[in-house]
Amino acid sequence: MRTLAEEIGKKEGEEVMLSGWVDSRRDHGKLIFIDFRDRTGIAQVVFLPNDKELQKKADTLRSEWVVEITGIVGKRPKGMENENIPNGMYEIAASGLKIITEAETVPIDVSGDGREISEEVRMKYRYLDLRRPRLQKNIKMRARINSYIRNFLAERSFTEIETPYISKSTPEGARDYLVPSRVYPGKFYALPQSPQQYKQLLMVAGFEKYFQIVRCFRDEDTRGDRQPEFTQLDIEMSFTSEDEVLALVEELFTGLVKSLYPEKKIKETPFPRIKYSEAMEKYGSDRPDLRSDKNDSNELAFAFVVDFPAFEYKSQEKRWDAVHHPFTQPDAEDLSDFKKKFSDDPSKITARQYDLVLNGFEIAGGSIRIHDPKLLKEIFVSMGNSEKDIEEKFGHIFQAFSFGVPPHGGIASGLDRFVAILQNEPNIREVIAFPKTGDGKDLMMNSPSEVEESQLDELGIEIKKVEEK
Repeated sequence: MRTLAEEIGKKEGEEVMLSGWVDSRRDHGKLIFIDFRDRTGIAQVVFLPNDKELQKKADTLRSEWVVEITGIVGKRPKGMENENIPNGMYEIAASGLKIITEAETVPIDVSGDGREISEEVRMKYRYLDLRRPRLQKNIKMRARINSYIRNFLAERSFTEIETPYISKSTPEGARDYLVPSRVYPGKFYALPQSPQQYKQLLMVAGFEKYFQIVRCFRDEDTRGDRQPEFTQLDIEMSFTSEDEVLALVEELFTGLVKSLYPEKKIKETPFPRIKYSEAMEKYGSDRPDLRSDKNDSNELAFAFVVDFPAFEYKSQEKRWDAVHHPFTQPDAEDLSDFKKKFSDDPSKITARQYDLVLNGFEIAGGSIRIHDPKLLKEIFVSMGNSEKDIEEKFGHIFQAFSFGVPPHGGIASGLDRFVAILQNEPNIREVIAFPKTGDGKDLMMNSPSEVEESQLDELGIEIKKVEEK
């Protein structure tokens, strides 16, 4: 039976079998030492000179070879202990060695933290880059965070529901990734920028408390710490209020930090609530960094920013647009009140929108939604949409709302950014298993890439050549 590296301290005097990688090799006189590595850590293995065949086989070992080793666990000789690492008091005296697979010399060093290696090289060999302990820890902590979130919400009667990855293209602020339909030539699906409409439809369906850890897709121009695909925690509730949503998020995040990151200290609870106008006037930003010591990575300064403006003017398009999205409830008592306020000055209308910020980053955003279909239609009209466009793009929403829609609201949290902050990482690519580069390329898979002409023919698509600038 396989023994893991982390378990050898409990196996003194026993024979064990280890399966994993050769992390490094050292020769001391007639002794060969191997730092053996598996998913749980490092264990030192020594090959003694009394078994010449075994010694000869061990002499061929190189870094990153995959091996199976048997031997007896014992304490290291006095003076050879390493108290700075787990299992540093023990070693395995090898009695057997099986070489499972050999490895060519790896193009990058996977034993360090990798920060000295160019990102392009790391992304090209990401499957090797992921072997380093720092990234192993990042990905495993991300999994623990996901597990905590799921358990927390399930205990509070939330239902985890998956929504489609191919859907209808609708204007939601960024470009859609389009997916051509082979069965319906000339028509397209789109990858969702978020599950916004689906989660609202789930409220119409009567689920009342929904969540999902979901992939989202946005075809945006190159923007440093952004990815074409990202992960968010999506939450929606019926018969709720802004206070209830914010209280739930605060309880979730404070509990998560205390459980998984006890070394970190939350600066202030309850989380302060700052009006958007105050944040801009006092800090010059709607995501202020409220830490007492900006260099203290273990200080977490959460805050809610509330009362955002509902609309912003698009000068190039000569129209008013929603700051958050058109489903956000404006601060208006009813349809007639909204019409009056919009007629007077759209810029003065606030929205029931809220963001959660942490150490200078926005990590969540949400709102109370519009559940009055007449008000929702008026907002689309106010934003310059024709009746025909509204029906074509959002007719399914209005039809659903006509059958009885509860008041509802929710929030979505960008998990990539949240995990990066908790793991003290400079960007989200360090906490994503297979990220794209800053300009949206996958150097490991060499994508985006051209496809076979036959595939395009089957889809009825012809490529229009564009001159490179």
